[in-house]
Amino acid sequence: MNKTVQLQDIGLRDYKLAWDYQETIFKDIVDLKIRNRREETDLETPNHFLFVEHPHVYTLGKSGDVGNMLLNEKQLEAKGATFYKINRGGDITYHGPGQIVGYPILDLENFFTDIHQYLRFLEEAIILTLKDYGLESSRSEGETGVWLGVGTPFARKICAMGVRASRWVTMHGFALNVNVDLGYFDNIIPCGIRGKAVTSLNVELGVVKVDESEVKERILLHFMELFECTFVPAMQYS
Repeated sequence: MNKTVQLQDIGLRDYKLAWDYQETIFKDIVDLKIRNRREETDLETPNHFLFVEHPHVYTLGKSGDVGNMLLNEKQLEAKGATFYKINRGGDITYHGPGQIVGYPILDLENFFTDIHQYLRFLEEAIILTLKDYGLESSRSEGETGVWLGVGTPFARKICAMGVRASRWVTMHGFALNVNVDLGYFDNIIPCGIRGKAVTSLNVELGVVKVDESEVKERILLHFMELFECTFVPAMQYS
């Protein structure tokens, strides 16, 4: 089992370009697994972790309700935002500047074959990261992601999650609000959940800006501990 994860921060990247990039890596891993089975070989499958930041974009998961998008095409254009229906789980969410997006593209057969555990580990990495900043966060029953104030009238979501998996290979991942313009969430019913707010780390800490590079370091530390993996610089994909 290969527990080395190739790490790459691809910076600000158009959503479709980043999605295509994920798909290329994902397909290469799946194809290798198919080849191993067909040819009865045991070639090592790689694991990847991408950090990315997107320009303003709304994405709708394959089981989502398009009615949760509250803008029409012209209004989207006026907001400088784009919209995509995509192949992850979950409903609608927003990505934009000031948000840390993580896309682990892992062969879970290198770790454990349990999608439920995988999602819980992603949530736990964020929960532990927020704890490093003095914030107590948790899961909300029946609602994937990470929340603050669960069980109170002030429940608010700080991290959305949605993944796809095939042949135990994952893609898509999490989006943690760090220095986000929360006004963009007013244009959707986030994750299809009515009556609950969305928040950002800088708002919760009462500061103008949080050091995003430091947050990424904390996420990687906790991810490494939970998945018992090692990060190495990625070999560049074309």
